[in-house]
Amino acid sequence: MAPTVPDRAQVVIVGGGIVGCSIAYHLTRRGLTDVIILEQGQLTGGTTWHAAGLVSQLKSSHNLTKLAEYSARLFEDLEEETGQASGYRTPGSVLVADNHERMEEILRGVSMAKTVGVEVRHIEPDEALDLCPLLNIDDLVGAAHIPYDGQTSPVDTTMALAKGARSRGAQIFEGVRVSDLTTEGERVSGVTLADGTHIEAETVVLASGMWTRQLAATAGI
Repeated sequence: MAPTVPDRAQVVIVGGGIVGCSIAYHLTRRGLTDVIILEQGQLTGGTTWHAAGLVSQLKSSHNLTKLAEYSARLFEDLEEETGQASGYRTPGSVLVADNHERMEEILRGVSMAKTVGVEVRHIEPDEALDLCPLLNIDDLVGAAHIPYDGQTSPVDTTMALAKGARSRGAQIFEGVRVSDLTTEGERVSGVTLADGTHIEAETVVLASGMWTRQLAATAGI
């Protein structure tokens, strides 16, 4: 018998992809246990399973770089924590520049990444060729090597996040479609399911990918 969806929760997350499961994982890790995920199909059945899963730690801002560095550590630690393999591997990456403007941009990223603990270094074209033998270095002026960049399995990582969230009290319901957001005054107060069931919530999080716009419109957003 399928578990019954509760009629209220502190946090309702709409969408059981990697974003929704990550939100539930991190909320429960901070001590919030009255959290439910509502997924209209199966976990990872929407946008997540199409993703390439690339994990690159050099970003355009300090905050994004810090988030990417944290994500890389999280993906590496999930299997030990949950017993569910995330599929994370770290072959590393090489960023190349064929002009000085691009090289300056890469070097700024290298400096910023080092401040948040990313292992990264500036390398010459010859070393880039050693790392990537198919590379044509004739026009390169420099490169950067990030040895712990990698790739993760979006599906396996999502399942590991879901397992971690469940272990701390979150509930996940698959095959449950949210049709509308409900409001009281100027705040969203819950969701209505396709079968007419209403769930009250202190907070509703839309993590529903391309369906987010459609759902937000039901609350005038």
